[in-house]
Amino acid sequence: MSPSYYDYSCPSVHDTVRRVIQEARVANPRAPASLLRLHFHDCFVNGCDGSVLLDNAGAMQSEKNAPPNNGSARGFDVVDTIKAALENACPGVVSCADILALAAEISVELSGGPSWNVVLGRRDGTTANFDGASELPGPRDAVGLLRQKFSDLGLDDTDFVALQGAHTIGRAQCRLLRQCCPASEPESTTLRNLDPPTPDAFDNSFYANIVRNRGLLQSDQGMLSAPGGAAATTAPIVVRFAGSQDDFFQSFATAMIKMGNIGSLTGSLGEIRRNCRVVNRG
Repeated sequence: MSPSYYDYSCPSVHDTVRRVIQEARVANPRAPASLLRLHFHDCFVNGCDGSVLLDNAGAMQSEKNAPPNNGSARGFDVVDTIKAALENACPGVVSCADILALAAEISVELSGGPSWNVVLGRRDGTTANFDGASELPGPRDAVGLLRQKFSDLGLDDTDFVALQGAHTIGRAQCRLLRQCCPASEPESTTLRNLDPPTPDAFDNSFYANIVRNRGLLQSDQGMLSAPGGAAATTAPIVVRFAGSQDDFFQSFATAMIKMGNIGSLTGSLGEIRRNCRVVNRG
């Protein structure tokens, strides 16, 4: 795997992904956050193999239907558009797993965040893991449990706090928030910006909100104030990122590279799907 993996086989890959995401942002400002979350939810289940993109097929249950994804995971249509454009330019070359990794980096960069060299060369898995997707890190998980879920995949406390910073461009349904939404707004559909001061800008104000006790998710605010260990583990990192956007950006890029290496399929493992939603037939 290498950042230059497609330099000869599909030299337009980066420009193609960037063009589609730029167009998607115009139609839907939430697109970058949705694509970033898809890469996260992909890598935490079966590794970064594109399994989150698979639809139901026979006895295989899609990860899309697992509780953490059902009704909230978005961006699949953008991935389909990227894949179609790449299949037109260089058929059978670029994996869906690599599309997710590239889309995540470009989404962050276009939102004003850091850039990093995306290591490429992943191949696509041939099965989904519904049960694994059901255990994804969640907004109501205790900080100790979240730290353990990240640690199990080789991500340390700095990686955990940095990756939670993706919420700087995120939105959440009212039912998940620490504070209740107005009774007139249906909690299942009403959305709130997780970083109200700069909802579409990738910056460190997310951490400044937490320091001021304004984190909207229990899992976010808990990084600063959860009893039983936050003070000695995650809280100092939150304070550090709140005081230095450069530090946050550098740590986020490092964590994304580490996360992007989780369980990647290479060589003769997996396949290059022609359609990101289904396994190749024959």
